[in-house]
Amino acid sequence: NPGKVIVAAVFMLVGVQYTYFVAGHGLQFFPDIEPETANIYVRARGNMSIHEKAELMYGIEKDVLNIKELKSVYTYIGKLKGAEEDLPKDIIGKLQLDFISWKERRKTSVILKEIMEKAKNHPGLLIEFMEEKKGPPTGKPLKIRLTSENLDDINHATGLIRNRMEKMPGLTNIEDDRDIPGIEWQLEINRRQAAKFGADVALIGNYVQLITNGMKVTTFNPIDSEEEIDVVVRYPRQFRKLDQFEKIQIKTSKGMVPIENFVNWAPQAKIGIIKRVNTQRTRTIKSDVEAGILPNKMVEDIKSWLNESNLPETVTVKFKGEDEEQQKAKSFLVKAFSVALFIMAVVLVTQFNSFYSAFLILSAVLMSTIGVLIGLLITGKPFGVVMTGVGVIALAGIVVNNNIVLIDTFDHIKKGTQTVKDAVLQAGMERLRPVLLTTVTTILGLLPMVLQINVDFLTREISIGAPSTQWWVSLSTAIVFGLSFATILTLIVTPCALQFRANIQEAIRGFKEKKQRL
Repeated sequence: NPGKVIVAAVFMLVGVQYTYFVAGHGLQFFPDIEPETANIYVRARGNMSIHEKAELMYGIEKDVLNIKELKSVYTYIGKLKGAEEDLPKDIIGKLQLDFISWKERRKTSVILKEIMEKAKNHPGLLIEFMEEKKGPPTGKPLKIRLTSENLDDINHATGLIRNRMEKMPGLTNIEDDRDIPGIEWQLEINRRQAAKFGADVALIGNYVQLITNGMKVTTFNPIDSEEEIDVVVRYPRQFRKLDQFEKIQIKTSKGMVPIENFVNWAPQAKIGIIKRVNTQRTRTIKSDVEAGILPNKMVEDIKSWLNESNLPETVTVKFKGEDEEQQKAKSFLVKAFSVALFIMAVVLVTQFNSFYSAFLILSAVLMSTIGVLIGLLITGKPFGVVMTGVGVIALAGIVVNNNIVLIDTFDHIKKGTQTVKDAVLQAGMERLRPVLLTTVTTILGLLPMVLQINVDFLTREISIGAPSTQWWVSLSTAIVFGLSFATILTLIVTPCALQFRANIQEAIRGFKEKKQRL
């Protein structure tokens, strides 16, 4: 019964999609590739000199150098610049690690975990690592941007979200860009009172610099250099203290005048960097995810919590980073897939002169996703927005070819046969071998990519699981399983659909004849 076969195929399509939605492994932006490099960022609080930072970094560096699976280690101390300026402001340095060949070492995650355990022997230091990522540079995979015109509201919302994220299992290395707690001393100058003593702001500033960075008095040009050197004067080290401020005396036209006669000073909360997006104050929360956890799952959990939370109404929350790039890639691939199907539909209608044949050919593309999802369920892989999506688009071309060959053969045979059933059976027998040969050769060609088998013809070595093969697992898996299932559809469901159309046409014709007799 062709109708029952078609209904069973539709139910299978819906059932498999529902099963993957319930028991699948979620969405993934880009596949996880074994990295060849990694960065370790060291964070510490305090107003430290470059030499104090170096001393702390050397302790971590010594532990790292004891690991023999590293090809080289580069140490950077101090403020990071360039693309890394967006990192936390309390970073005192980083270690850049280059690993030896993947065949001669443990996994990168295991090595970094060992470094994290050794770092616990250095109290006061917070260690974060960032593995080399393939694909678009998004930094940490989970990034939340909050915007508001009210600074107190946005800081309160940032604290609530971060506290929630710290309680969620699967998130690690959580950070936000709120100002680091600190103190700065604010000077309030009574200009009218200072003018009575013949002092001004510039003069007062010069004397204050005697305690801080020093007052510039002149410049010096060495013989062996073209650049001038500033000559500064400041108090000896033992007098560079806060209580020395009250003892400063300024030389004016009225004589030596104590600075406290017209200057008041008081501690204030230190202000860091002010960030705005479209004239609104903004805060950003970032986080890594633990190995084996998909960022998309954590994003969905946070969104569910946000819908039930009581954040200030003035605060707007937007997900950036990998989630934003994933949505862009998904939107592009959906549009590209839709355009491809539309163009194929136009070509098929003009060639077959039949909307039903065109619809039947293109329906195989949709039905082939059953095989893709079954393959992901069997292999335990998530649906890759980019790589699996490209695999589904590539699969569409192969599936369409098989259906075109079968339906074209059916239309040709139908002209010389008595019944549609004979034409369907004969077309299936004639096209069985070409369809199976196409399927088998394609699957055999892609199996090394599915199994991550790499053949090096220069060194005559065969390796399994090389980082270069991890790129293509999702794409090849989608094509192999999708094509396998689509072949069954082509050989079973498509002939049933052709026979079902003939049965409907015959039933309509019989109904009209019966009506005419009446």
